[in-house]
Amino acid sequence: MDLLEDYRRATFFFESGDPLGAARLLEPIVEAEPHNTAVRQLLARAYFNSAQLNGAETQLRVLIDHDPSDHYAHHVLGRTLERAGRFREALPHLRLAAAMKTQTDYQDAVRRVETWLGKNTAA
Repeated sequence: MDLLEDYRRATFFFESGDPLGAARLLEPIVEAEPHNTAVRQLLARAYFNSAQLNGAETQLRVLIDHDPSDHYAHHVLGRTLERAGRFREALPHLRLAAAMKTQTDYQDAVRRVETWLGKNTAA
């Protein structure tokens, strides 16, 4: 198994709009190299893009456990939880990511989830 070639193919699949194909290639690479954060992050994104939210959550939590200052992992975990309808769990991760790095999409995600929670607690 040529892990580098498989990673390149997985990246191509992901960028070509085939997150399922990318995930299939990335899973054995993560198993072989569990501390490779770039591979794990791409696998989490592939899971997210293919609506495999439990898989995305698992990979993102491993990334955050390894590096709690990973703003991107917090943001994507928040988006994953948001997509799963787990808004209260999503908000702390989204806020933390937005506090760590100023990015429009981070701020937008915080506002979107805060608005959703506000509308549903006011009723």
